Amino acid sequence: MSNCKILYVCQEITPYLPESDMSVLCRTLSQNMQERGNEIRTFMPRYGLINERRNQLHEVIRLSGMNLIIDNNDHQLIIKVASIPAARVQIYFIDNEDYFHRKAIVRDENGVLFPDNDERAIFFARGVLETVKKLRWTPDVVHCHGWFSSIVPVYLRNLFADDPIFKKVKIVVSLYDDAFEGELDKKFKAKIQGEGVPKKYLDYLDDPTYENLMKFVINYADGVIFETPEPAAPIVDFLHEKKKPFLEFQDKTTAEYLDHYQAFYNKILANE
Repeated sequence: MSNCKILYVCQEITPYLPESDMSVLCRTLSQNMQERGNEIRTFMPRYGLINERRNQLHEVIRLSGMNLIIDNNDHQLIIKVASIPAARVQIYFIDNEDYFHRKAIVRDENGVLFPDNDERAIFFARGVLETVKKLRWTPDVVHCHGWFSSIVPVYLRNLFADDPIFKKVKIVVSLYDDAFEGELDKKFKAKIQGEGVPKKYLDYLDDPTYENLMKFVINYADGVIFETPEPAAPIVDFLHEKKKPFLEFQDKTTAEYLDHYQAFYNKILANE
């Protein structure tokens, strides 16, 4: 089945950010799955280091202007779009002056994680899902890339679970070699709960490390894809314990590797 609707939620996409395993795959999947007859929407944060003029980003007024409340503070949601001409793929950008105007992705110039990364991830997730609702577009599959996108599955199975747009959606999570050291903000759990996420599984966030965050998110996923040949053993063990369908790491140098992604989507969609 190659005519499904796929929402890609990406931490990084080239050419807007430097090439990495994640940024290249997100672009490749968006282009290839569209060329196969699937209907695609792709989102990423509008980090401050993205050159808007060179990449021809422009604001979509009809989608912008909503205020999202996070930890009792209002933050304006701005939506921008750009196209990758060579790929004929449109990218939606989630923007906000408080969270995404700094000239970096998730770390400062000293390599230290931003202390508000938890809120930035929350805003990104809410922004993506609220925008998809405004588009009145009903995805069959939501495929999340990078830990920064990890709140999306949580919200899909809680805050947005009864929304007709997302009621039947299947969630796929890709696991990369993108672990961070240390923890997110200790109040992360309370912030998520304050957003309406019930206590189920929230104990994983008592210590919001990368490993615990991934375990938390896997609980809400319908399928998992390994984007690294050596994923962390505790996460793999957890995946087996939860009996979640998974796709092993695919050699990206082979001609047929994208066939496995399409087949995996079809497998997940067939599981009722």
